[in-house]
Amino acid sequence: MQTSQERPMTTFRVADNAPPGSARHDSSAPPAHPQSLEGRMLRALLQAFGDPPVQFALWNGERIGAGEPVATLHIPDRATLVRLCRDPDMQFGELYSVGKIPVEGDLGRLIEVLYQGAAHPARNSISALRRVGQWLHRRPANTLHGSRENIHHHYDIGNEFYSLWLGSTMAYTCAYFPRPDATLDQAQNAKMEHVCRKLQLRPGQTVAEAGCGWGGLALYMARHHGVKVRAFNISKEQIAFARERAKAQGLQDNVEFVEDDYRNIRGSYDAFVSVGMLEHVGVENYAGLGEVIRGCLKPEGLGLIHTIGRNRWKPMHRWIDRRIFPGANPPSLKQMMEIFEGSSFSVLDVENLRLHYAKTLDWWWRLYEESRDKVARMFDEDFVRMWRLYLAGSRAAFVTGEMQLFQVVFSSGTNNKIPMTREHLYHS
Repeated sequence: MQTSQERPMTTFRVADNAPPGSARHDSSAPPAHPQSLEGRMLRALLQAFGDPPVQFALWNGERIGAGEPVATLHIPDRATLVRLCRDPDMQFGELYSVGKIPVEGDLGRLIEVLYQGAAHPARNSISALRRVGQWLHRRPANTLHGSRENIHHHYDIGNEFYSLWLGSTMAYTCAYFPRPDATLDQAQNAKMEHVCRKLQLRPGQTVAEAGCGWGGLALYMARHHGVKVRAFNISKEQIAFARERAKAQGLQDNVEFVEDDYRNIRGSYDAFVSVGMLEHVGVENYAGLGEVIRGCLKPEGLGLIHTIGRNRWKPMHRWIDRRIFPGANPPSLKQMMEIFEGSSFSVLDVENLRLHYAKTLDWWWRLYEESRDKVARMFDEDFVRMWRLYLAGSRAAFVTGEMQLFQVVFSSGTNNKIPMTREHLYHS
């Protein structure tokens, strides 16, 4: 497991090697006008994505796209080309992962310019393709059984794998960088302290946590703020890991890790917190989540929900939904109000940490690439490429504003014991 990261962040890029025997392109030469059917297909695809600075290199030597690309995608045969043009959102991820579309250049910048181009309101052709693809895509349900299956798919693939690139905190959520030169571990601990201050935790209080990951926040709250925590999670591997951490730190009497669904939270608590779970709940279950919180949070208690979100809702990217995060559904702030309004909660504070998540993903991607040989031995090269694309794509989503990161603090609408200023967030 990583214990610390002492070096400052630098620009980090990953590029696949070009296929053996492929010629390097002279970027100073003007791009050839596509004459072949294949070239015209790729030209139409680039136009649908807003003519980004991207180039395609075909098996026949033809090159389509920008003369000075951020990246070149190598297309080995006609079958690959047809798959990509038929459904680019799904098939790029599928084909890249199995090594059928090597990327020469900057993978992170490639995804950024694709996000930026496809988001243009005039790109009706790609919007139509996405609407059809979403209509045909079967999304996993977030029922009691479905949620367990979805979480197992992502989180139970091995604690050792995650320990290679999450840092010593094992926090798989957005960090908080109080200084530009903060390390990943420092930023994750700063995020946990930021959450605790927003909840105004005091020794002797009780906290319910929904979706506790590997237990880092629960243990931090108990160790640094003297509270007792009941933390719920349906990932078997994460719960086992968290219990071992609590025992090793002598906090097993202060933190109880419960392998159960958030819908089964019972009791009465001074604070409710959920960091990185709402994405897996499903909008259709938000009113029910609000009822759960209302049933367990004391009238003068505070709650905090930390979640990936969107400025305007749309479904999760289909490739990520299929291969990485089944059932994930990041909400808009408007949708989040379904949690609070029906349960008579008052929203006290909203903060957007989008750029903090982009910086967090810089660290994760760097550490992942440093461990790529270990990952390949654990799984295979297809897995290495799949998760590389996921991490690079996630960073690009936060850099371009495709994704947001919301922290929302709330309490009972009748609670008058709330701070008049935000001084408690910034002063010890």
